[in-house]
Amino acid sequence: MKKTPVPPGQSNWQPPEQAGFFSEQQGQGSGLAGSSDLAHYHGHRERLRNRFRDGGDGSLADYEILELLLFRLIPRRDTKPIVKALLDRFGTLSGVFGAQPALLQEVKGIGEAVALDLKLIAAIAHRTLKSELRGKQVLASWSSVIEYCHAAMAHETREQFRILFLDKRNALIVDEVQQTGTVDHTPVYPREVVKRALELSATALILVHNHPSGDPTPSRADIDMTKTIIDTAKPLGITVHDHIIIGRDGHASLKGLRLI
Repeated sequence: MKKTPVPPGQSNWQPPEQAGFFSEQQGQGSGLAGSSDLAHYHGHRERLRNRFRDGGDGSLADYEILELLLFRLIPRRDTKPIVKALLDRFGTLSGVFGAQPALLQEVKGIGEAVALDLKLIAAIAHRTLKSELRGKQVLASWSSVIEYCHAAMAHETREQFRILFLDKRNALIVDEVQQTGTVDHTPVYPREVVKRALELSATALILVHNHPSGDPTPSRADIDMTKTIIDTAKPLGITVHDHIIIGRDGHASLKGLRLI
């Protein structure tokens, strides 16, 4: 392969982050705007950065926050149309960050690298919420529990059955996804739930699962399954505090609904 001559004093080397990280986005540059358009959106970017710097996130709307992020991920394109397409497709910021990478890539302007970066940011946010629960009495931080579970499960396309295992102080030991099922069903085995609780020396549980339909209303099967786990765990000194069902726009608590 013929190499292009390098002028004296110059090098072919690029820092890895420049040579690799943005390579895909730069490769999409066939749609780059003219010089006047470039100046326009660069000025727009600077104004958004200044507003965020001076006023924090409260000074920007959701679409502007997302646009500000995409400035970093897609540095050589006007990101306004991409932000609009993302929010039209997924509805909210939560919907964007909760979407599967393959679905994100169906939006024009979002390549694999950007989709993975969005999922990385979502993972960091999820772990941040989880860290807020560690070492605390979970029942005294109920809003944090709901926020964490919503971030973890609300936009999953299949049902997941998750358990928060608690110690005798009701502090979180660990949370685990026990089963992943279909769009409307997850198999749950009460004996396996209790067995795992005993392995972890947990004395209390919070059960959580999601409804990919978006509606968190508990089904008859949800209620019956919860009661079976309660009956299996109680003789062994393990308490089931609640069963939370997560939907895209809310949640349901079986205890709050007086169903258990």
